[in-house]
Amino acid sequence: MTAPWPGTPPAPARGKWPEAGAPVAPPLTYLALGDSYTIGESVPEAGRWPVQLAAALRERGIGLAEPRIIATTGWTTDELSAAMDAAGPLGTWDVVSLLIGVNNQYRGRDLANYAEEFAALLDRAITLAHGRPDRVLVMSIPDWGTTPFGQASGRDTASIAAELDAFNATARAACEARGVAFVDITPASRAPGAGVADDGLHPDAAQYAAWAALALPVAAVLLGD
Repeated sequence: MTAPWPGTPPAPARGKWPEAGAPVAPPLTYLALGDSYTIGESVPEAGRWPVQLAAALRERGIGLAEPRIIATTGWTTDELSAAMDAAGPLGTWDVVSLLIGVNNQYRGRDLANYAEEFAALLDRAITLAHGRPDRVLVMSIPDWGTTPFGQASGRDTASIAAELDAFNATARAACEARGVAFVDITPASRAPGAGVADDGLHPDAAQYAAWAALALPVAAVLLGD
């Protein structure tokens, strides 16, 4: 193959060169809402699942910007809602993801309280996504009871699993009622060999990559791939 002339720009990875003077579409915007799982406790920024998901979508040719993340380790549903209030006007976004609830279960809050507060957060997420439920993506709560921290916690891991299953069923029902996509990552968190970070509790970057892979085909459809 003949080498390109010096200074020749590389060919585009996909598609054709834009026509001269054609406007360049701004990247799609992404807001990720959650807790430690969304902020990626104990992993580098590039290992966070929303960041990995955005990168994978760009590899598919979907022009998605880096996500804005509103999430902090330990947040419950009401604390996430309060943080969203404190963040000021959030405007609207092309896609919004939501993963919240593990700390509600961990602190022993009841299912009815979670159902009410999760539904309110879900409605807020839809509003932030230009009022489009088809641009919202909900991820299920992973099972922390399977981790070394969970195994050493002294709490009954079967009860943890059952409670999380009930929380996730509630979240799934709320999503189905509104036409919101629900991605079940809980089985991946329970799989033998699921990667755990050095803190013994949170996922490592490889497990987050598995979550992003599960979300990728769903997000691609939402964004019109």
